[in-house]
Amino acid sequence: MSAAVETTPKSEEVLYEVADGIATLTLNRPERLNTISGPMLARLTQLLIKANEDPAVRVIVLTGTGRAFCAGLDLVDATQGSGIGSDKQVSTVSVNIDLRNTPPTVLFAMDKPTICALNGSAAGYGMDTAMGCDIRIAGESAKMAAAFVKRGVVPESGGTWILPRLLGWAKAAELIFTGRTLSAKESLELGLVNHVVPDAELAAKTREIALEMAANAPLAVQSAKRLMRMGLSETFNDHVHHVYLQFLQLIRTQDFKEGMTSFLEKRPADFQGR
Repeated sequence: MSAAVETTPKSEEVLYEVADGIATLTLNRPERLNTISGPMLARLTQLLIKANEDPAVRVIVLTGTGRAFCAGLDLVDATQGSGIGSDKQVSTVSVNIDLRNTPPTVLFAMDKPTICALNGSAAGYGMDTAMGCDIRIAGESAKMAAAFVKRGVVPESGGTWILPRLLGWAKAAELIFTGRTLSAKESLELGLVNHVVPDAELAAKTREIALEMAANAPLAVQSAKRLMRMGLSETFNDHVHHVYLQFLQLIRTQDFKEGMTSFLEKRPADFQGR
């Protein structure tokens, strides 16, 4: 896996860096708690698609700068007459915002594994985006809030679909209907996050898990994620058939041969994604 191959200027609202097979996308609007503007939403979507299509990328990490991961859509801009949710945007919402092509929906559709490193609060749209990742690692000061009903809307980007599947109906209903804020510890107890670590250790823990994923055969990892996604809406018999078809393709790859050879030779595998 390669060293850094691309970075964006620090002034950008979404930073992008690729290193060691890991693409890190960082929301970079700390003075506004990384709230999402229209241009920022479009840029994040574009970079997620770019990372998913880049053969050098095996794992995608999404995080933020400052004391919040993402405090939701930018309500300040909306109340001042610009931005998502303003009267101007609402009158042309079908043109300016396609909810079928936003970060949470792109995250769900992509095959590469995704990690959300929650460096702070994830509220509203920020929580939906975090939920769109495969796993979540939280700093101990992180908080999560499905606060949509407190703003007069619904979880518009996957929350009503994801939360009942993660938590069951009753727990999801309580979170969504109350808009309650959860601490990192409460999120861990509910199963919304995989790990909680001291804030200073968040980047290191995220990198550790990302590197562990990136070291595996990328075609197999991506196939496994694709099959898991398909399994959400398939019968068992249909799913077994699709698993078999994926298996037949994978055992013809160079990575499969490398996996077998490295095992017999008792050495780490060097997977090339072919």
